[in-house]
Amino acid sequence: MDFFDLITRIRLPFLRDRELYSSLYHILGFYPRDIRPYKAALRHRSMAIKEEGKRVNNERLEFLGDAILGAVVGHIVFRHFPKKPEGFLTNVRSNIVRRQSLNKLAKEINLEKLIIVNFKKQTHNSYVSGNAFEALIGAIYLDRGYGHCVRFVKEKIMEQLVNIEKAASEVNHKSKLLEWGQRHHVNIEFLCEESMENKDGNTSPVFLSHVIIANVECGSGRGYSKKESQQLAAKEALEKLHKDREFMLAITAPKELQMERYDEVPPVSTEEKQTAKATAENNVDIDFSDISMKAKSREEIIAEAERQAFEED
Repeated sequence: MDFFDLITRIRLPFLRDRELYSSLYHILGFYPRDIRPYKAALRHRSMAIKEEGKRVNNERLEFLGDAILGAVVGHIVFRHFPKKPEGFLTNVRSNIVRRQSLNKLAKEINLEKLIIVNFKKQTHNSYVSGNAFEALIGAIYLDRGYGHCVRFVKEKIMEQLVNIEKAASEVNHKSKLLEWGQRHHVNIEFLCEESMENKDGNTSPVFLSHVIIANVECGSGRGYSKKESQQLAAKEALEKLHKDREFMLAITAPKELQMERYDEVPPVSTEEKQTAKATAENNVDIDFSDISMKAKSREEIIAEAERQAFEED
């Protein structure tokens, strides 16, 4: 405990926010010097207040904390896996800082109990705790600086609560699917529909993503963010490719081979159907007697013309 923390502990019984100071100390391992950014970090937008003409909530701190957390975790992952390539390091970092992981971390350090939120007005209710966790990192940075952010993430989070080896083994379904497409020279596209309102009337947007492989829809996923919905859609597509080998071979085959797979007679076009119908209705007799596979000579044509002239006379 440094000198400032010792003084704060002595003054704690006389502080107006002594309960918050005490709770944050158990979470962080040190006392805040300026309590204001921490109070903002714990205030969800559904409970925003106005101070000095500005709306106060944790959204701006969430933005700041997201960047700092990514840098700190990235540095830790970089040092932990000295021989791994960039793609591997990116996936590990993403698995650690994704919203689902941060939600769990916020619960484990009892941060979610301090969040001020109106559950009837909240948006993205699945990520309230994770967003507050990022905002907390932003508050630490403003209050104590980058060094304390590194200390908190390393000692309180990574060393105690995160299994970095397990995070490294988790699959990034979207990356895995894109890598599969590159190996097989198949075009893969992710389409995301516009956000929709939840059935329960909550204003939280829900995203629906589709995976298109070689112009064929192979999977879909629904989530509270585009990233989550794309991961679920990619997972479904990978499962389909794994289980249905015939389908996988069909979409990875060259176009010429794909055309040969259609052994059925092509359907008659609308124009051909109309022509056939008109012929049947008008009882048109088609005379095929004059059709010849061999062209007539000049002498044969003259003789035929003379014969027809004689018959007319």
